[in-house]
Amino acid sequence: MDVPRTVTTALEDRPIEGAVCLEAGAGVGNATAGLLASGAARVYAVTDDRTHAETALERVRSPTDDDDTDDPRRARGRLAVLEADLRAIPLPDDAVEVITAHGLFNVVPPADLDAIARELTRVAAPGCHLLVDDYEPPPDDAAVRDLFALENAAAQLADGEPMLTFYPADALGRLFTGYGWTVDRHRTLLDPVPWTESHLEAHAEVVRSRVDALPAESELRAALLERADTLVEAIGSESAGEMYGLALRRPE
Repeated sequence: MDVPRTVTTALEDRPIEGAVCLEAGAGVGNATAGLLASGAARVYAVTDDRTHAETALERVRSPTDDDDTDDPRRARGRLAVLEADLRAIPLPDDAVEVITAHGLFNVVPPADLDAIARELTRVAAPGCHLLVDDYEPPPDDAAVRDLFALENAAAQLADGEPMLTFYPADALGRLFTGYGWTVDRHRTLLDPVPWTESHLEAHAEVVRSRVDALPAESELRAALLERADTLVEAIGSESAGEMYGLALRRPE
């Protein structure tokens, strides 16, 4: 299992070995892979995306695993993938000892912050460690800001809410402090952040998927698609901004 350097750096000073862990917002399973590689006794990877659930399971697949089921909710070894909303995690109170939120909160709209923070606190055992790894708002002169703004405009039109919100580390620290957590440390994981061609293309693809909801003959639809393609070509790639790692602790 390949584990990104940002994940290994975030986990290196936390007691992962033998712990029951939760990856909040599993995505493609980067933090899940890091937790398992660091010796976690059990990892619950929570995602509301079926494709992400399947990807997380595939990353830890053994050559001896049978593939006669397509249900990604089943457990595989030390990993259990839970297809669920983070506002209603299907785990009991005080169930986990380490929680990771690696690149989660930038795709959480402001209206959902409190509900997710409350639910993560509910499933956290006394003394639980919480790792929040995310991005500071991009600098004003970063070209990628225009692409992110376009992505948010397309998502607002299609879904009624933005796709991306970049919360400063201090803001998320204050959020969880309000739920009784203590900030243990704050470190830089990436500075600057490398936004590669594939990253930019992925963000442009979000624009394309959202404007599909608009009428085919809409001038706005055509303008958004053209702008996405123009920005990806013009930017190419860029290094800008900072990815941070917050470590918090719940009282014993």
